[in-house]
Amino acid sequence: MYLLDTNALLYFLYDSGKLSPKASEIIYRSDEKISVSIVSMWEIAIKSSIGKLEIKSSISKIAETCEKEQIDILSIKPFHLDAIGKLPSIHGDPFDRLIISQAVAENLIIITRDGIIPQYNVRVLW
Repeated sequence: MYLLDTNALLYFLYDSGKLSPKASEIIYRSDEKISVSIVSMWEIAIKSSIGKLEIKSSISKIAETCEKEQIDILSIKPFHLDAIGKLPSIHGDPFDRLIISQAVAENLIIITRDGIIPQYNVRVLW
């Protein structure tokens, strides 16, 4: 089971050529369960609203596309938040820290190009 990081979600939606061959294989050609965190949608909405990111769709449309493509949207659960407190202070980005804690708590492999995330005790694919 896999969890898309925000960068992988954006590549999937808008620029699939930037996905690594391994990531593309998992996302497009496998029967593996793929999820995306609601945290990624929150991050996209915030960065879009402050001008750090330009997106071509509303968050609702992104969620619709994910559901249509059978990508589950992972909500934030209390035990995900408990897991944040157990993470070392390597990554300062609160969105990434929550995505990491969700992956740890749910035993998911994160699909990401982020070079900091593999420093955690979490499985990563890119």
